[in-house]
Amino acid sequence: MTVPRGTDPATRPMWQRAALWIGGFVALLYGIEGVDSVTSADLDSAGVEPRTADGLSGVLFAPLLHDGWGHLSANTLPLLILGFLVLLSGIGRGLAATAIIWVVGGVGTWLFAGSGYVHIGASVLVFGWLAYLIVRGWFTRHTGQIVIGVVVLFVYGSMLWGVLPGDPRVSWQGHLFGAIGGIVAAWVLSADVRRARSAPVPPGALPR
Repeated sequence: MTVPRGTDPATRPMWQRAALWIGGFVALLYGIEGVDSVTSADLDSAGVEPRTADGLSGVLFAPLLHDGWGHLSANTLPLLILGFLVLLSGIGRGLAATAIIWVVGGVGTWLFAGSGYVHIGASVLVFGWLAYLIVRGWFTRHTGQIVIGVVVLFVYGSMLWGVLPGDPRVSWQGHLFGAIGGIVAAWVLSADVRRARSAPVPPGALPR
């Protein structure tokens, strides 16, 4: 990426910064899948293997790994759209939400998913971002975020059936705990707004 001399990248419009971040992340996923497809490294084995010591490290790597190009391409559009919307309200806040989803989704899968399988895929982030976008407006009472949540629910709400058991080849546990992570992230990151809303109004001040 090149920036004109004397230009601070932080001064770019937020939508451009959000697009660059999520575009770069998806490009990274394609690069990793490319390496996995042309080498014998067997990167997919580094995913979450429930309740094994070695499999716990998969919490860090599982969202970066996919079971072939079809798996990755199925996740690509939701990743781009939902990730962009999450980052649009602030890069730092969006990355913090992603980190919470990443950890909660991975640890929940490691603790509760069926043994004998390795769980991989960025769908844990897709479901986490989906849940985060749907509920954050409820916690913040921010009109714009409520509208985004309603639109996201209307467009992608049917995906939430994916948190229920179904196809044994699909990690519904990752979907479920990713969504739980999204709700946790929305709650944690709205704490400042909720505190301000519940603070007593000083005498003579107009309530907001």
